[in-house]
Amino acid sequence: MFNSLNLNILSEIILTDPKIDCYHIVDLLNINEGDCILVSSSLSRLFHLEKEHRGVKPDIHQFIESFTNKITENGTLLFPTYNWGFCRGETYDYLKTPAETGALANEALKHPGFKRTKHPIYSFAVWGKGQEELCKLENISSFGADSPFGYLHKHHGKNLVIDVSLTHSFTFVHYVEELTKFPHYRYHKFFNADYIDEFGNKSHREYSMLVRDLDLEVTNVLEPIEQEFIDTDVTQKTIINGIPFSLINLCASAEAIKKDIYHNRSRKICTYKGQYDD
Repeated sequence: MFNSLNLNILSEIILTDPKIDCYHIVDLLNINEGDCILVSSSLSRLFHLEKEHRGVKPDIHQFIESFTNKITENGTLLFPTYNWGFCRGETYDYLKTPAETGALANEALKHPGFKRTKHPIYSFAVWGKGQEELCKLENISSFGADSPFGYLHKHHGKNLVIDVSLTHSFTFVHYVEELTKFPHYRYHKFFNADYIDEFGNKSHREYSMLVRDLDLEVTNVLEPIEQEFIDTDVTQKTIINGIPFSLINLCASAEAIKKDIYHNRSRKICTYKGQYDD
């Protein structure tokens, strides 16, 4: 339908052409049949503008299906359905615990074609080719090589980020931090709570997560690496209907993040006490 290489031109078209709606945004992005796509999003502004322009509330299921139709069953679509209640000792119910990551994630959980991965903290709603493999994963570590983040890396995944900064959405960075054998400003922390599986069986389980060292006052700040991604074409960024869309090549991003951790004291991804000491 459109040449995805002409993103700046297309941004102007979608601002002025009333025939293009939110269900065709995927056609303006470098997303193709067979792709493995993770969508991180805030849809409030996008859907508000759509309703304001057309007078009807957008159908979130139709929006989801615009992506499944684009990548087809040869591709894999993931939405983050994270919930941190397990870290607070709350019982995790595979079928009932909601996502804390927005409306799109919770709608994906209701969609009959999606299935949830097993980790009680960092789970994903998954559709398509990789669903069975991803939903069989038994990873204990949130960000380990055997987690869905590792799957995304292995399968040359792309992360589509809609109207939210990388600092507040790019969880893949923690997978890379763990891959580098734990920067000294993070450490593994274990959490225990009850877990109810998809068959209703209840057990007490333990899972881990790479967390910040609070004594070092660690703060995630990804704007510098985000700009590097754009400058080096790791990220394709465009503005559609006034909304920023960033499509990130996760394999390439992993290499850039590893380089920053190994050779730049992680200055492009976070700040911490002592980071600039000689």
